[in-house]
Amino acid sequence: MAHKTKEFKWEKKHLLGLRELSPDEISYILDTAAGFEQISARAVKKTPPLRGKLVVNLFFEDSTRTRNSFALAASRLSADVVEFTKNDSSVSKGETLLDTARNLEAMGIDIVVIRHGAGGAPKLLSKYINACVVNAGDGYCEHPTQGLLDVYTIRKLRGSLKGLKIAIVGDITHSRVARSDMWAMTKLGAKVTFVGPPTLLPPNVEQLPVKVSYSLDDVIEKVDVINMLRIQFERIGGNPFPSVREYSHYFGLTGERMKKAKPDILVMHPGPINRGLEIESEVADGRNSVILQQVSNGIAVRMAVLFLVNQAAAQQVKQIKET
Repeated sequence: MAHKTKEFKWEKKHLLGLRELSPDEISYILDTAAGFEQISARAVKKTPPLRGKLVVNLFFEDSTRTRNSFALAASRLSADVVEFTKNDSSVSKGETLLDTARNLEAMGIDIVVIRHGAGGAPKLLSKYINACVVNAGDGYCEHPTQGLLDVYTIRKLRGSLKGLKIAIVGDITHSRVARSDMWAMTKLGAKVTFVGPPTLLPPNVEQLPVKVSYSLDDVIEKVDVINMLRIQFERIGGNPFPSVREYSHYFGLTGERMKKAKPDILVMHPGPINRGLEIESEVADGRNSVILQQVSNGIAVRMAVLFLVNQAAAQQVKQIKET
């Protein structure tokens, strides 16, 4: 389905989160991504908008899907890509984030894609370097490109998010995906419910633009989309529920539970999947699953983000030269 966002000028040289974006800005990114999607189907998967530009993947936390997706997106836009991981850098010797970034900038980088365990790290970085900054996940705050690819996937399959009922299930407290999804989905007109045990729901959740349920069985019959989140044991540092078996019994998406869902429900997961815990394999690989489509759509969405922030940066340089 074709979409057209009303005319406006994209002016942001950084993508730090979705909370700060308007519905029109989110839609504009999605529209731009739709234009890039067909490039991945070509025999030659290249287009020249970022030719001569240098993109750095600055990842202080482990990642497979996000880091590789950004690398592919940058490459398909004809940029050069430098991969940076904490263990291969001077950070392991005590170098600070800002010193690392400034040294990289001295090498002529144009865009920094950063993942960091500290919330607010991308915003801090954006204040001290001239390069564009794209947030690839910061602490428990946001993961904006995951939120964008999730709504892109839904919009592509359903035409619009307006009026859709969406359940986000699992470890909400430690999930930056849940927060970016919430902002993107509600801004585009969806009705979102957070589902999970009280121990995995954030404090002051009632102040967020969502409903809350402590029972997956109470909501599964009503929702159009269900997004299952990974239990982030590495962040929890304790026991948020009596046992894995009990969590799976009450909050796992099983084949039996899916019998209660709408026939055309979309099943999503940001990955990596804990099969048998939050979701059974027969559901993750079943006809309602769009998990692999999310991964595929992530490349086009990240191409759109890199293209737009670079375009905004170039326009700002042009305006400075003209004044």
